[in-house]
Amino acid sequence: MAQTKARTSVKDKALYKRLRNLGVSVKESTRVANAGAKTSRKKAGQRGGAATSYATWKVPELRRRAKQVGIKGRSTMNKKQLIKALRTT
Repeated sequence: MAQTKARTSVKDKALYKRLRNLGVSVKESTRVANAGAKTSRKKAGQRGGAATSYATWKVPELRRRAKQVGIKGRSTMNKKQLIKALRTT
């Protein structure tokens, strides 16, 4: 007999889909999409963790993230260009 995984319901399917397209994991996408269901998105965002600024990342890390997001031409970009591309994507 094959086991099936338990499925969680996603409260905000549009946000979930956008996060998945950005390369965010299923677990994290579900958590974020459902966080606003308890209160408002603004309050959920204020509760969120502190992410580090792209300015503190090294170029290889920025290129890896750019690859995950699907930015074209990332191999020839410098740090400033990578940061701009990641922020506008």
